[in-house]
Amino acid sequence: MSKGVTLEQVEQLAAQLPPQEQLKLVSRLSERLTEAIFPPVTVSKKERAREAVAILCECDRAAAAFARKTNSAETIRRMRDERYRQICQSE
Repeated sequence: MSKGVTLEQVEQLAAQLPPQEQLKLVSRLSERLTEAIFPPVTVSKKERAREAVAILCECDRAAAAFARKTNSAETIRRMRDERYRQICQSE
Protein backbone atom coordinates (compact mmCIF):
# COMPACT_ATOMS: atom_id res chain seq x y z
CA MET A 1 0.00 0.00 0.00
CA SER A 2 1.31 3.42 -0.94
CA LYS A 3 1.55 5.87 1.90
CA GLY A 4 0.67 9.54 1.44
CA VAL A 5 3.05 12.40 0.93
CA THR A 6 4.56 13.89 4.08
CA LEU A 7 4.55 17.56 4.96
CA GLU A 8 8.33 17.64 4.64
CA GLN A 9 8.11 16.28 1.09
CA VAL A 10 5.53 18.89 0.16
CA GLU A 11 7.70 21.63 1.66
CA GLN A 12 10.70 20.43 -0.33
CA LEU A 13 8.69 20.41 -3.54
CA ALA A 14 7.20 23.83 -2.82
CA ALA A 15 10.68 25.26 -2.19
CA GLN A 16 11.60 24.27 -5.75
CA LEU A 17 8.84 26.46 -7.17
CA PRO A 18 9.53 30.08 -8.17
CA PRO A 19 8.20 32.65 -5.69
CA GLN A 20 5.15 33.50 -7.85
CA GLU A 21 4.14 29.84 -8.02
CA GLN A 22 4.64 29.50 -4.26
CA LEU A 23 2.25 32.43 -3.77
CA LYS A 24 -0.32 30.74 -6.01
CA LEU A 25 0.04 27.55 -3.97
CA VAL A 26 -0.47 29.43 -0.70
CA SER A 27 -3.50 31.19 -2.16
CA ARG A 28 -5.07 27.92 -3.31
CA LEU A 29 -4.41 26.25 0.04
CA SER A 30 -5.86 29.23 1.86
CA GLU A 31 -9.02 29.19 -0.28
CA ARG A 32 -9.47 25.46 0.22
CA LEU A 33 -9.01 25.70 3.99
CA THR A 34 -11.29 28.72 4.27
CA GLU A 35 -14.05 26.85 2.45
CA ALA A 36 -13.51 23.78 4.63
CA ILE A 37 -13.58 25.75 7.89
CA PHE A 38 -16.14 28.41 6.94
CA PRO A 39 -18.57 26.95 4.44
CA PRO A 40 -20.30 29.58 2.31
CA VAL A 41 -23.47 30.93 3.84
CA THR A 42 -26.45 30.94 1.55
CA VAL A 43 -28.96 33.69 2.05
CA SER A 44 -32.39 33.44 0.50
CA LYS A 45 -33.64 36.17 -1.80
CA LYS A 46 -36.44 36.86 0.68
CA GLU A 47 -33.97 37.38 3.54
CA ARG A 48 -31.73 39.58 1.39
CA ALA A 49 -34.78 41.66 0.39
CA ARG A 50 -35.70 42.09 4.07
CA GLU A 51 -32.16 43.27 4.84
CA ALA A 52 -32.30 45.73 1.94
CA VAL A 53 -35.63 47.13 3.17
CA ALA A 54 -34.21 47.53 6.70
CA ILE A 55 -31.16 49.39 5.34
CA LEU A 56 -33.34 51.68 3.23
CA CYS A 57 -35.56 52.43 6.24
CA GLU A 58 -32.47 53.34 8.25
CA CYS A 59 -31.32 55.62 5.42
CA ASP A 60 -34.73 57.31 5.38
CA ARG A 61 -34.53 57.89 9.15
CA ALA A 62 -31.05 59.38 8.79
CA ALA A 63 -32.20 61.61 5.92
CA ALA A 64 -35.15 62.84 8.01
CA ALA A 65 -32.84 63.61 10.93
CA PHE A 66 -30.70 65.83 8.69
CA ALA A 67 -33.56 67.47 6.79
CA ARG A 68 -32.89 70.99 8.06
CA LYS A 69 -31.03 73.30 5.74
CA THR A 70 -27.49 74.18 6.70
CA ASN A 71 -25.07 76.84 5.63
CA SER A 72 -21.78 75.01 5.12
CA ALA A 73 -19.69 78.17 4.94
CA GLU A 74 -21.18 79.44 8.20
CA THR A 75 -20.62 76.08 9.89
CA ILE A 76 -16.96 76.00 8.81
CA ARG A 77 -16.49 79.61 9.96
CA ARG A 78 -18.03 78.79 13.37
CA MET A 79 -15.83 75.68 13.76
CA ARG A 80 -12.73 77.70 12.86
CA ASP A 81 -13.65 80.40 15.39
CA GLU A 82 -14.21 77.82 18.12
CA ARG A 83 -10.87 76.17 17.38
CA TYR A 84 -9.15 79.57 17.40
CA ARG A 85 -10.69 80.39 20.80
CA GLN A 86 -9.51 77.03 22.19
CA ILE A 87 -5.97 77.67 20.96
CA CYS A 88 -5.93 81.16 22.44
CA GLN A 89 -7.24 79.89 25.80
CA SER A 90 -4.60 77.18 26.04
CA GLU A 91 -1.69 79.59 25.54
